[in-house]
Amino acid sequence: MIKSKKICKFTENKVVYIDYKEVKFLQRYTSEQGRIIPKRITGTSAIYQRELTKAIKRARHMGLLAYVSDTIK
Repeated sequence: MIKSKKICKFTENKVVYIDYKEVKFLQRYTSEQGRIIPKRITGTSAIYQRELTKAIKRARHMGLLAYVSDTIK
């Protein structure tokens, strides 16, 4: 089975800055437990993964994103 190479969506769309205030966008890159999804799963390049991590951490610090999920199974 041949897997297709994952393409970074940020380099494809030529994103200059990842804004920490776009909460819905940042939630796509966090798991249900609130963890940041690694680049090997999302396919983002290393440069954008670092920017994404900074943006998620800033949003958490500002109170826009939760550190952990409230739901307990």
